[in-house]
Amino acid sequence: MKIIEAKHFDDMSLKAAQFMIEKVQRDPTITLGLATGGTPQKMYELLINDHRINGTSYHQVTTFNLDEYIGLDRHDPNSYYTYMHKALFDHIDIRDEQAFLPNGTASNFNAECERYEALIRQRGGIDLQVLGIGANGHIGFNEPGTSFESSTHIVKLTDSTREANARYFNDLSEVPTEAITMGIQSIMNAEEILLLASGKKKADALYQLIHGKVDESFPASVLQRHEQVTIIADREALQKVAVSSN
Repeated sequence: MKIIEAKHFDDMSLKAAQFMIEKVQRDPTITLGLATGGTPQKMYELLINDHRINGTSYHQVTTFNLDEYIGLDRHDPNSYYTYMHKALFDHIDIRDEQAFLPNGTASNFNAECERYEALIRQRGGIDLQVLGIGANGHIGFNEPGTSFESSTHIVKLTDSTREANARYFNDLSEVPTEAITMGIQSIMNAEEILLLASGKKKADALYQLIHGKVDESFPASVLQRHEQVTIIADREALQKVAVSSN
């Protein structure tokens, strides 16, 4: 694991954006695995700015998102489809047919999971997967206890995860109780992983990710087994981890 320390959230976002831009410029046909939520939002803004100012192109890039809520139409303001279009896709030159998310209103969710997993394989797999980390160690929506062998699947969201996401909804009762998520094995199949973390609330999780036992009770711990992981985190998130200067 390579750990890059940032001063604060904005600095983490800048370092992450620079990391991503370099990858896209080096390989214009790269396949990216993308995440949602507050952690990568500023990074996406910086990618947009770079695209506008420097012309970095995403026309040949393929993207797969980690997850989507079950029960939300893709045009629902709280769907991850809407998030990604507002946060990134509508502002760069990526082709709609190259940007993939699970279908949260599929008629058969088991079939949708199989379709999404097969689609990732058909496209040659993910070159770079972006992740955040939950306070309980979840990656994607893979909650504690998820098998390390899991592929794309349906997950029941824990109370803590729903409460953490409630700030995006009018009320906790509106937060879906289930989601489709790439499985842990799906994530581990990526050639490279970039994990972002910010704030003191992530300090314990980062410490356990880096120094804890590899165990399904803390899903992110599996990343210790991946050969190419870069963590970009700010000082608050890394306060319990000794980081050599970068």
